Amino acid sequence: MRSPNFKTVPLGGAGSLPAEQMAEARARTLELIEPIAVHDLERVHSRLMSPLVWDLGHIAAFEDLWICHRLGGLEPLRPDLMDVYDAFESPRASRGELPFLRHREAVAYLGAVRERALGVLAREDASFVGSMVLEHEHQHNETMLQTMQLADTGTVAPPRPARTQMALERRQRMVRVAAGTFEMGDDGAGFAYDNERPRHTVDVPAFEIDRLPVSNGDYLEFVEDGGYERRELWSRGGWVWRSEARVTRPLYWTAGGGERRFERIEAIDRNMPAMHVSWFEADAFARWADKRLPTEAEWEKAAAGTPVEPGACNIDQLTYGPLPVGAFPRGASAYGVLGMIGDAWEWTASEFAGYPGFRAHPYREYSEAFFDAGYKVLRGGSWATRPSVARATFRNWDFPQRRQIFCGFRCARDA
Repeated sequence: MRSPNFKTVPLGGAGSLPAEQMAEARARTLELIEPIAVHDLERVHSRLMSPLVWDLGHIAAFEDLWICHRLGGLEPLRPDLMDVYDAFESPRASRGELPFLRHREAVAYLGAVRERALGVLAREDASFVGSMVLEHEHQHNETMLQTMQLADTGTVAPPRPARTQMALERRQRMVRVAAGTFEMGDDGAGFAYDNERPRHTVDVPAFEIDRLPVSNGDYLEFVEDGGYERRELWSRGGWVWRSEARVTRPLYWTAGGGERRFERIEAIDRNMPAMHVSWFEADAFARWADKRLPTEAEWEKAAAGTPVEPGACNIDQLTYGPLPVGAFPRGASAYGVLGMIGDAWEWTASEFAGYPGFRAHPYREYSEAFFDAGYKVLRGGSWATRPSVARATFRNWDFPQRRQIFCGFRCARDA
């Protein structure tokens, strides 16, 4: 794992990250893998993803690099592992072949790094790098849950809580957002990644956006209307992908009318958000509905004022799945748009690129290396997103053919 030279870039800030937050993050990481057999932690479930135990070692190596080495001046605890756990240098498709630590050794490595990291944090000003390490672990929790969902049926049986009945608002309509400028991006008050900055003024023409995410019921109508067979609905690249991959439905829908979530296959619930569709599929649906996908500027403007708090959105992993669209009337944005945070990441029309005046910080491999390379931006977080990452300015990205993310979408159109 490379250690770039950022001697002129401050890694600290005012105050230090509380050890309690780091302890809570680690407890969650270990809680997620606790029900999984060791051999399932150590094997490849999909070439799109790492072995789960690789993520454990990577979390430790990243913490060692940034807190112990870059901030504290210590030599890496296991220099022989830094290349093994370098996410940029070791593509996911090849990680199963690497000499990564097995389960017991990986857990011990996590503990040993944390002990020395806490020693550094006790004497160093670490608000920025500490927050980055914390969010990094939170993000890998979601990546690990994607791997668990991709695993063969029955590999993971998560301990789901009982669900309570909710007053729902399921009627789809569009909300008008007036033309005008707004300040896009992070305001600089707390931790954010470099791609969320600098904040800048964007002039957005008037548009309309779906009040609710597209539901399974909505998407089922598209499927039943021959949406996957109608070439005119698909972009050129989307039609090539659909044809070569022989895709006829969302990733976890079954031919028999079911939907798989981890170890369960249940009848498709028309009220749930449509999920695990590619950008190509979302784009085709939008065209079928005489709409389009929103730009990320439109999405962020429409999300203004969305609360991120208990009872306002479905985040933080432990539901192990989405809730029905419209389940959180308290979570409306200032424009009255529901469900913009949580349940499912939402595809936008935008390519992933830097904002005007972008500056890589503290390392270019987090964002800049992926700019202008065919990635599409997703916004809003999912049920598997931890609260630290669930903010309206956070930018996720992936290739337009990817479906393993906990992703869905809503549509927009010109006003």
